[in-house]
This record gives sequence, C-alpha cells and structure tokens, in this order.
Amino acid sequence: MQVAARFGKAKAGVIEKPDPTPKGEFVLVKVHVAPLCTEYHGFHDDTPTDSFGHEAAGEVVEAPQVGTVKVGDRVVVMPQYPCGKCDLCLSGEYIHCQHNQDVHKVTGSPTGNATCAQYLLKQDWMLVPIPDGMSYDHAIMACCGFGPTFNAMKLMNVGPFDTVLITGMGPVGLGGVINARYRGARVIAVESHPFRAELAKTLGAEAVINPKDEDAVQQVKALTGGLGADKGLDTSGTAPAKTLLMNCARCKGHVAFVGWGGQVDCGTIIGKGLTLHGAWHFNLGDSPRMMQMISEVGDQIDKFITHTFPMTEIQKAWEVQCSGNCGKVLLHPWE
Repeated sequence: MQVAARFGKAKAGVIEKPDPTPKGEFVLVKVHVAPLCTEYHGFHDDTPTDSFGHEAAGEVVEAPQVGTVKVGDRVVVMPQYPCGKCDLCLSGEYIHCQHNQDVHKVTGSPTGNATCAQYLLKQDWMLVPIPDGMSYDHAIMACCGFGPTFNAMKLMNVGPFDTVLITGMGPVGLGGVINARYRGARVIAVESHPFRAELAKTLGAEAVINPKDEDAVQQVKALTGGLGADKGLDTSGTAPAKTLLMNCARCKGHVAFVGWGGQVDCGTIIGKGLTLHGAWHFNLGDSPRMMQMISEVGDQIDKFITHTFPMTEIQKAWEVQCSGNCGKVLLHPWE
C-alpha cells in the first residue's frame, strides 16, 4: 500500500509499505479520505518518518471475527487505540482512556496505525457508521472538523441566546463556527490571517476581530453590550489567545479550551467566576447526533473544505496548509 511520508525538511511524498494484517477486533479499513490536521507543523523538520494522520473514513474490507461491523460497511474511524474496557471507554469517553493499546504489538502487524495511508487497522467498536447517501468527505467531519468543538458546545450548553467568541480560525475553529451557528448562537471570531478571517464570515461569523489590534478586547465588549461573550472557545492553543478569550468572557460565563498549549492566569478565572471546560473529542454515544448535524449542514461543509488532493500530492497539500490560505484540507489515498 501507499503511505504518506516526510523524507526530510519540506520534502514529502508517498512510499510503499506492506498492507496491515487485521486480528481479532482489529479490522482492516480501506481509507477513502484522510483529512489533514496539525501534521503540517512538522513539515519543515529534518527527521524522515511515515506515520501521519489521526482522521479517516473508509470501507471495512476485512473483519477477522464477528463484531460490530462487517465487510462493506462505510465508517468513520475514531482516533487513538483505547482499551475498550475501562469506565471511560464504557461510558463513551474513550478519548481519555489511560490504557491505550499498541496496535502493532496486539496485531503483530508492522503497519496500520497511520491514517494518511491506503489501509489502516482499528477496533471494530471505534468505527462509526456512515448514513446512506452521505459522502465520505462530509462524514469525515465527525473527526477533527467538528468533533472537538461539538463537544465544547455541548459542555457549555450553547444555545440561540448565546454569543460565542472563538479564538483561532484554523480548521478546528472554523468547524466551531459551523457548530455554534447550527445551535443558533451568534459568533464572534478572532483571527489575523485574511483568508481565514474571510472564510469565518462566509461560514457565519458575525464579526472577526484581529487579535493584533490594541483594542481587541474593547471591540468584543462593544459587540456584547459591554458585558463580554456568554461562551468562549479557544482552538489556537496559544497563551495570548487564551488570555484574550478570558478577558472577553462575561462574568459567570463558560470557556472551553480545545487548542493544546498555552499557560493562563487563573486569577481571571477565579475573579470572573468562569467555568472552564477541557474539550478534546466528543462522546462516542453522541455519534448519531453528530451525523444528524452533518447531514443538515452540507452546504457549509462544502465551503469549509477548500482543498482536496490525491495522497501522492502530499507535498503540495502541506505547502497549502503552511500558507494558511485554506480551510479543511482532504487527502484521497486512491486517486
């Protein structure tokens, strides 16, 4: 099979590797679409590697045992390799599992953990069915496209009476705009990159604030009657963005951190009485609701996905991501 690889600094392409070997609950999935997330951050590293990706949607082509899926099923592949036995896994919160498995050790297969590949291995219970009539490109939004911010909106109980401030209009933040608008909320976005700021407006943000403006906090306050945003969400993972978010939140408001990284001053959280949520991915039990939302926001998804590439053009795909002139970028491993 073909697998995306980095050969050296800013040099990428595909290589041939053995097809994965399924075993037990680990089934073989033929990958039809593999979205790109933060992997491009390492595009300029020198170290060669060929293990990229954590999002995929495709077709079950081999299932060693009778389980929750069968050959021919179209599925979205959830991230990681949780144990499936702890209380977190059993309650649907598998993303926080503290006993993740080593897929290579369990199956004996030297390949199968990368999603930027033509085939992968995944536990059958970690595969979410794709509804009839839904494309792979739309269904895959159930991963990083919508997943983290879907959970954040649920935790903060975002509704039509809320103004939601979202810092960072990368693909996760842009997905957050769609999630918030789907719930009927008003959205204020924070972004300095012109392309992403404009795309945020296209997807439904009422206003976009440039965080480089000295009066950025005052601009948000002016848009919220001087009180601040009811709910806030950071997807950038930077300390300045998180600080801006908390400074712009109203007293007793809710704030969710999706972006990893960045230290904050807890004094603001305490002083304002903010409720802080950590949001990584959605509960597996919410999969039907996620698919229902995806089925209803197809037009927005088509605007959100700005580029698609054959996996053989991974070099170009990462170059586009590095430019920032994109929304969600998808790879098609079999084109």
